[in-house]
Amino acid sequence: MDAQLNNQASQPLDWWPSPAKLNLFLHILGRYENGYHQLQSLFQMLDYGDRLAFTVVQNSTIKMATPLEGVPDDENLIIKAARLLAKETGYKGGVSISLDKRLPMGGGIGGGSSNAATTLVALNHLWSTGLQEDALAELGLSLGADVPIFVRGLTAFAGGVGEEITAAPQEEKYYLVANPNVHVSTAEVFRSPDLPRTTPAMKWEDYKFENTHNDCQQLVANCHPEVAKLLQWLVHYAPSRMTGTGACVFAAFSDYTLAEQVKAEMPDTWQSFVAKGVNRSPLLDKLEQQK
Repeated sequence: MDAQLNNQASQPLDWWPSPAKLNLFLHILGRYENGYHQLQSLFQMLDYGDRLAFTVVQNSTIKMATPLEGVPDDENLIIKAARLLAKETGYKGGVSISLDKRLPMGGGIGGGSSNAATTLVALNHLWSTGLQEDALAELGLSLGADVPIFVRGLTAFAGGVGEEITAAPQEEKYYLVANPNVHVSTAEVFRSPDLPRTTPAMKWEDYKFENTHNDCQQLVANCHPEVAKLLQWLVHYAPSRMTGTGACVFAAFSDYTLAEQVKAEMPDTWQSFVAKGVNRSPLLDKLEQQK
């Protein structure tokens, strides 16, 4: 028995990608009667992010093998996603989940939502629960508005509260993504009376980066001077913008080497990475390899 346990423990982990995203723009058109905001955005998938590994167990225990500091399992979106899938499908087994965390929490680049989506997609395969993509996306929506985007795994325009998704392939650029090391509460941003909520709707085919903006950016910059400072620094090098409700900021480059050169010049007080914008999530590629 001990030899069997040791053998399991020595098995290399099989990592599943949990990629970051950028909101290349974020327009707020208004507010629904239920309090949710009507949005338009372009979700750009990146080839960089966290990683998750799943060790299926025969008992019904669903737990983190690598707990997140300050986040109890019961509050972790990864555990919530696994439990939701088990409940919805009647699956009786369990899983131990390892997380290699590289994305900042509360950064507006989708870390938690992407983790939840990867959990749904990977466990649906590993548990052989057999849900189709639409059903997984619907489950994901109950965990967060951005989760379906990651389940579907395509760079896409989104409308409504984020659930109306239209695949929209973009020119694959390189993005320098920087974290000003402040935590922005999405709920507080959307509660603010100073948040613009009257941007006119646009047609997706009319999209150009220079003709769009982020309705949350000025509000967040006013509340968090470090975000404003980072934006002012980056815009000298390339078109720059805050992603989502922040706090991360990105600059777009057509050349990888140039993006890395600017990263090298960035003050050490800001953490950053360079990633390629991709039209298909690496999570989908991983799933294809498993079939």
